[in-house]
Amino acid sequence: MINLKKHKNAVWEVKINRPEKANSLSSEMLEELLGIIEKGNLAKGIILTGQGKTFSAGADLREVKSGLATSPIWEKLSQSLKELNCVTIAALNGTVAGGAFGMLLACDMRICIPTAQFFYPVMKMGVLPQPSDPKRLRDLIGPSRAKLLLVAGEKLNADKAYKFGLVDEIVLPENLMSRAHALLSASLEAQPDHISGIKSLIN
Repeated sequence: MINLKKHKNAVWEVKINRPEKANSLSSEMLEELLGIIEKGNLAKGIILTGQGKTFSAGADLREVKSGLATSPIWEKLSQSLKELNCVTIAALNGTVAGGAFGMLLACDMRICIPTAQFFYPVMKMGVLPQPSDPKRLRDLIGPSRAKLLLVAGEKLNADKAYKFGLVDEIVLPENLMSRAHALLSASLEAQPDHISGIKSLIN
């Protein structure tokens, strides 16, 4: 349910492919994602996306009662993404909810389609967000707007997410992947230490 496509230019497309369940993530899928990302420095760029109309609805509801929503694997996955030497792009093909936020927040850039929505219902669920998510969210959109999402439980549409700075661009669905690849073009010939050096100066 996690598809990996390796292009000749060493760009990896990582796709969550469980559209019949809104691309919700099971523990098995998270382990598979983590395994791919932990090898991600072999790539020159990574694009995360989903199949269908939803990027990911977060944790598989069947596993929430067994603790998946608060499992440390979410934090491990986002931290592994954040530490990669290559450029990472979240190409959001639709709505992002709950634990899936960690992946997009850890990516270097985020683009989405016009119908995407964003919500992180930890207040309603009675659980804490992943440890790094509030800080990364605050750095992107500011503390008050971070509280709109995490404390007030607000749902953002694509336009508001763009105005807030949560996403960098809104693109038409048919252009989503081509735009993601275009954003990687400048870094493909660079050395990993050059990329990581620039990223570390920003971060």
